[in-house]
Order: sequence, then structure tokens, then C-alpha cells
Amino acid sequence: MPQRLRLGFLASRNGSSARAVIAAIEAGQLDAEARLMVSNNRGAGALALAAEHGVPAICIPTQSDPEAADISLRYALEGAGVELVVLSGYLRQLGPHTLTRYRNRVLNIHPGPLPQFGGHGMYGRKVHEAVIAAEAPESGACIHVVDEEYDHGPVVARLAVPVRPRDTAADLEARVTAVEPQFFVETLRRISVGDLALPG
Repeated sequence: MPQRLRLGFLASRNGSSARAVIAAIEAGQLDAEARLMVSNNRGAGALALAAEHGVPAICIPTQSDPEAADISLRYALEGAGVELVVLSGYLRQLGPHTLTRYRNRVLNIHPGPLPQFGGHGMYGRKVHEAVIAAEAPESGACIHVVDEEYDHGPVVARLAVPVRPRDTAADLEARVTAVEPQFFVETLRRISVGDLALPG
């Protein structure tokens, strides 16, 4: 059943996927509303992105009091009417208040095959180095549901990216990074039109 997605974004840096999603909404390519941008970093480019596009935005620092930040995040998302949360390079683990409220409604993109190349400490260039070291024939991006463990929740969409014979980790990272934002947009579009169901 088609539905208009009410999205919240969490980003620690530039929010590349959030940028692509907001652009798709503005172009009429995605039936969704960008309800809130949240960052744990006051200097994040994602906050400036939100300001440019008229998306409400707040900074919720997480380091000094993670539990208070978790509670603040949960109520900020809820207060903005967010129904589906998109992680766009958010470099903090979500807490129990937010995860309980948004169970099966938080999505993250991981830059490699899961579960083989996921888990604590597996992010960014480290994922691509591990894929190359394992001599895997392909890598790719996985969009998965976020739960209490790193890269553990169910995968809802996969996009394969072949590993070329002389690839370095930097080469592979560049190709995977290039396809991630549009892959996130397409996955959200499939959810909005009812082609893809989330767990639960």
C-alpha cells in the first residue's frame, strides 16, 4: 500500500544519503517529507544542508551524557512526527529509548556485504580493506534495520559492486560510495510505493 514517508535523518558529518533523499523529495521522485535532521556534531555539514532546504534541524551531543541524549533524540523525532529514521553517516550507536520507540523503523546503509563484513569497528575504509583482503569477488551496499548490535539487524536491500582484479581499498571505496546515496533513495521509494516491506 503506497504511503508518504515521514523521515528523520541522523548524520554526524555531511549526510550524503540525506542530501540525495532531500533532492529526490524536492524533485517529486520520492513521496516523502523530510521532518527533521539531527546531528551529534555542531559543525556537521548535514545541519547546513538542512538549513539550505528548510528542514528543521537540531544538534544533540551524545558524548557527555549518552542516556540523556538518547531520551532527547527519541522525543525530538517523535515531536517532529518522524515515522522512519534514516542514518546518514551517524557515528554513534543508538540507545534503548530511541530503538524501542522506532523498532524496525531505523535504516542504515553499510558499505559492504553483511554479515560477513560488519560488526563493531567495521566502518568506512576498514570494510573495503577487509573485502580486498578476503579476495571476495564482489562487495556492495546493504541497507539494514538498526538494532542494539552493530550491523546486526535484518538486511532489507542489497546492491552488488564487483571487485576488480587490481582494486585497492580506496578504489573499491570510491565505487561503493558513489552508488550508496541513490541506492538509499531507490530503497525508500520501494518502501513508499509498497514494493518493499520492513520487518514487523
